[in-house]
Amino acid sequence: MANHHGVNEVFLALADPTRREVIRALGRGPASVGELAQPFAITLPSFMKHIRALEESGLIRTSKSGRVRTCTLDHDRLAVVGDWLDEQRRVWDERTDRLESLVTDLEETQ
Repeated sequence: MANHHGVNEVFLALADPTRREVIRALGRGPASVGELAQPFAITLPSFMKHIRALEESGLIRTSKSGRVRTCTLDHDRLAVVGDWLDEQRRVWDERTDRLESLVTDLEETQ
């Protein structure tokens, strides 16, 4: 099995629906923290905890210009999820193929 460095941190960050919405929004392009926070009915300090969690997981990067903090999605880091899911899909495809082969062999011997 491949070593997916930090996959647990990514999944932990994505476990929260607010953070998933932030990732979805950043999929459209960079945005300021204020723009990202606008749709949520939570305080800015609470929202910043979500931003920090995403940043610590490596899913987003932030930069500050004056008073504006801009967030950018790290597509490579997000790809860890896709890689892990692809690996799981291969494992289960192999298992179901073996099961199908076993059932077919049993039917042919009867």
